[in-house]
Amino acid sequence: MSGKLGKIALIKAYCMLPGNKPWVYKEDTPVPDGLDWDQWLGPAPLVPYNVSRHKGYNEFWAYSCGLPLADCCHVIDLARMVIGDPGHPSSVYCAGGRVLYDDNRDIPDNQTITYDFGGIPMTVEASIYGEYLSKASPEIRYGNLFPNWPFNSDRMEIYGTEGMMYLGRHGAGWQVLGKNSEIIAQDYGYFPDEVHQQDFINCIRTRKKPNSDIQQSHMSATLVHLANLSYRVGKKQLFFDGDNEKVINSEEANKISEGHYRSDYEIPELS
Repeated sequence: MSGKLGKIALIKAYCMLPGNKPWVYKEDTPVPDGLDWDQWLGPAPLVPYNVSRHKGYNEFWAYSCGLPLADCCHVIDLARMVIGDPGHPSSVYCAGGRVLYDDNRDIPDNQTITYDFGGIPMTVEASIYGEYLSKASPEIRYGNLFPNWPFNSDRMEIYGTEGMMYLGRHGAGWQVLGKNSEIIAQDYGYFPDEVHQQDFINCIRTRKKPNSDIQQSHMSATLVHLANLSYRVGKKQLFFDGDNEKVINSEEANKISEGHYRSDYEIPELS
């Protein structure tokens, strides 16, 4: 960071997806031709085939971390980059629930998360509601345009003592605002797929570490899992031992994090 925002006090990340309708679990049916349902389920519990599970796997803890955070992990990854790729947080707290429709899906439609990195706090808003919210359009991703920030569904807000920054995903660029919403600085972005793809190819050829390497992906994905663990054990603040990657104050959370492995899919213990 250049320091022009002043001292950074707070970072907010958002992934607020459209989806303002109830979710209906359909009846079980025979397994479609050509699908090995047992292998599709993998280590998860064996259950009858259901198209709601097959096509709507993001609605079930057995197969997914949930749709809001499955997409929000990309925004969280950018937020981590902005604050210098920190290690694991010391604690996490996740509130939320099925706020709009108390239907029979597993996952919440609304989650609000707070992470403590021992310095700059970071909050995350992940949700499924509001058709008025949208990701950056192709015109914004590939052109010199900024989104209408309050209605941009996956953005970051960085609050400093001298100004606040809107930072977009999908090449939406950034803008810094001061008093009376005055634009202090800005820069357009560009959808980065081509650059990342070329970096990946170059790293295969040179054996160099990619710009976004697997360790950073692991650190960002862990934030998603910690948030869901907090939610699933009763919306409890969890304290995390980053060195050993264990929750300190909830054995239930540690048990959930181990996953379920049914017969023929069990992972052997490594000595």
